Amino acid sequence: MSAPLVDRFGRVHRDLRISLTDRCSLRCTYCMPADGVPWLAGSTMLSTPEIVRVARVAVEAGVTEIRLTGGEPLLRADIVDVVARLATLEGEEGRVEVSLTTNALRLPGLAAPLRDAGLARVNVSLDTLDRERFATLTRRDRLHDTLAGIAAADSVGLSPIKLNAVAMRGVNDDEVVDLVRFAVERGYQMRFIEQMPLDAGHTWDRTTMVTQAEILERLRGAFRLEEVPGRGSAPAELWYVDGGPHTVGVIASVTAPFCGACDRVRLTADGQLRNCLFAQDETDLRTLMREGCTDAELDAALRAAIAGKKAGHGIDDPGFLQPRRPMSAIGG
Repeated sequence: MSAPLVDRFGRVHRDLRISLTDRCSLRCTYCMPADGVPWLAGSTMLSTPEIVRVARVAVEAGVTEIRLTGGEPLLRADIVDVVARLATLEGEEGRVEVSLTTNALRLPGLAAPLRDAGLARVNVSLDTLDRERFATLTRRDRLHDTLAGIAAADSVGLSPIKLNAVAMRGVNDDEVVDLVRFAVERGYQMRFIEQMPLDAGHTWDRTTMVTQAEILERLRGAFRLEEVPGRGSAPAELWYVDGGPHTVGVIASVTAPFCGACDRVRLTADGQLRNCLFAQDETDLRTLMREGCTDAELDAALRAAIAGKKAGHGIDDPGFLQPRRPMSAIGG
């Protein structure tokens, strides 16, 4: 058994987020401009064998969960094969759990094949239940397709289904109660996310951000909330809704950061390892592999990157700089 992936603050890393593409079928206003962003060159993208190799080395070092992200991961042509290969990986604690974050547009046709390939569950981005607002937010009139994708995932047992909404002032903050009701009625888990400085246009402004406290205040006007104990390393802080068993969560990366328990590391679609979502530095695993490195050298690079992880993301630091890459190019 190899040593766990531990940073200098004692945090053990068990969660690997792998971005499969920077491309997306939506153009969410908080993520990218209407005409998109310059896409990564095809030659720079990791092949499926390269993705699986990094994942295998990470699992052998103690990673127990792999989350596939984008962009929109379902746009990758061989997504079912990627899931099938990753789902066979086993570490000391057994087979790795493979999950996926998606806008759900392609789930009606892919939910069953992905489940059969070994996908455990999905997180779906759903910022609004209003068709016109959805079209304005995403610049695409696709709310019906997103809802159909969620239903398809539910019908084949990809559960628990988690719904993610970025709370935005004057945009959708009046829908937080409706979104929770929608989720509770269907047995889904609603998660609200504080808007983070990860937009391509670098226009994020903390003073206009909807905070966790504001979200909870709205929710408490409609529901009885009781904090769920035992959060562990999960990014979302959870509350039981009206006594449970349903929960609502808030990922308060800005106002209530959870860096002290972070167990996540990220691999971008072009093979760069990031030890923090907000990191300025990356470790180039793609070049390392294409120059013929051994698995031991790949493991060493992974450990060195994690060893260099900072105590926190530093959003509140006066010298904080937003990452050069937007969220779509980093992976969630």
